[in-house]
This record gives sequence, C-alpha cells and structure tokens, in this order.
Amino acid sequence: MSKRTRVVEEARDGVLLLTLNRPERKNAFDEVMWREARDALRDAQEDDGVRVVVVTGAGDAFSAGQDLGQMAQPTASMAEDGAGFPSFMDRLVGFDKPLLAAVNGVGVGIGLTLLLHCDVVWIAPEARLRAPFVPLGVVPEAASSYLLPLQLGHQRAAEVLYTAEWIDAERAVSLGIAARVVPRADLVAELRAFAVKIAAQPLGSLRWTKRLLLAHRRDPIAAARAREDAAFAVRVGSPENQEALRAFLEKRPADFRKVPPIDRA
Repeated sequence: MSKRTRVVEEARDGVLLLTLNRPERKNAFDEVMWREARDALRDAQEDDGVRVVVVTGAGDAFSAGQDLGQMAQPTASMAEDGAGFPSFMDRLVGFDKPLLAAVNGVGVGIGLTLLLHCDVVWIAPEARLRAPFVPLGVVPEAASSYLLPLQLGHQRAAEVLYTAEWIDAERAVSLGIAARVVPRADLVAELRAFAVKIAAQPLGSLRWTKRLLLAHRRDPIAAARAREDAAFAVRVGSPENQEALRAFLEKRPADFRKVPPIDRA
C-alpha cells in the first residue's frame, strides 16, 4: 500500500486512478507532490497489473500549477539531482501506457501543460485552463512551446501564451486540448469506465501503440525542454519574475512598467 499523501492511488480493473491531493492549495505542486507524482508514474509503468492511468484532482480543482510560494522561497532539495519537476517530466514524457485526464476544475501551468502529454482528456463544464508563464516573468514549461503550436497551430498557441487568458471547457475542446465536455458529477466515473474498456485490450499492443504515438515527437520534446530549461534559468529570479511573485504574495496586480527587463542568451 502506497504511503503517498499528495497523490492518492486507487487501482481497479487494470485502471489506476491518480488523484492530485492538495485541495487546500487547489492541488498546486510542491516538491513533495512532484516527487510523489513521479514515483506513482514509475510504479504504474513497472506494474503489469496497471494498463491505463487516469489523472484527476481532489476537490474543485485539477491543479493550480507550481506552488508560487515555493517558487518565491526555493529550498535546497529543489536543487538536488532528481529534483521534482524535471524528474517528473522525465517520467511523464517516457510513460508508455495510455494516460488519461479528467479535468474537474481549474488547470493552471502544469495543470494545462500536463494535458498536452495525455492521450485522452475529458473536461468538466466548470473547468478553466490558463498558461500563466508570461505574466509570471518566466517562459513556457513541459515542452509546451513545441506542443501547443503542434496541436493548436502557431497563431492560437501565441494567443494562449502571450495573453495568458482563461480557456473555458468548450474552447479547450475546440482547440483540441480536450476531447469532450462531461458533467463534473459524472466525469471521473465516465472516464474511468472508458479506461476500463481500453484496459481490456492486450497490454503489449497498448504499450507498443503508445510508443509509436510518441516516437515522432520524442526528440522535438527533448529539444524543447532543453531550450525551455535554459530560458527558465535566465528568467527565474529576474526583476520581472520577482515583481510577479511579490504581487502574487501581496495579492495585488503586478506592475512591470518600472521593472528593467533582462534579455540575454
């Protein structure tokens, strides 16, 4: 039995339901959640009893993204080898079983970019998605600078990233981020039933099919992640990022007019 608390696991009929479980923080990722989500995917990949994984969120949110309080006050553990976000991403992009998402509420940052790595996404009518990277003074993550243009086209991806406007459920479907809208009360149960149908298929064929689906984008995703990581290292802690984080913690609008930008390679 797993002792994880930030990611709750429920396995039945070949389907593993992973629930992001930090509802008091809208399921925002802290270092513990990054590591628990990474390890849950590792265990699911190694367990032949798990054929399909479904990800959802506890409470009324899918995930509010990175815990900005932790971003403003990084700990030593975040700099260790195997630290949460990059090691989670390594597991996510290499996960070779069907990965589904039930977006039950708000999805911000990784709550959006995670969906670009899922095979099937269903979303509740109340859910809204947002890519907040530019207003935070940083850059896109999780290879979204490649995957959003790939899925949406350049112009729509630019709208999503430059403006950081909210995307409602119907627009998420029209953009191709989600496949269908399902009432929140039925969302997890219906997607889980759909997952059970997939889990009834031969595991070897499922895994090889997933690998083939991933093959054409494996190298571009790796290259995009490397570019994003390099840019993020420049942008995090920059005056613009500091002002964004101060504004968040002080619950006020950010004011970038007097903040000198940093633009270096």
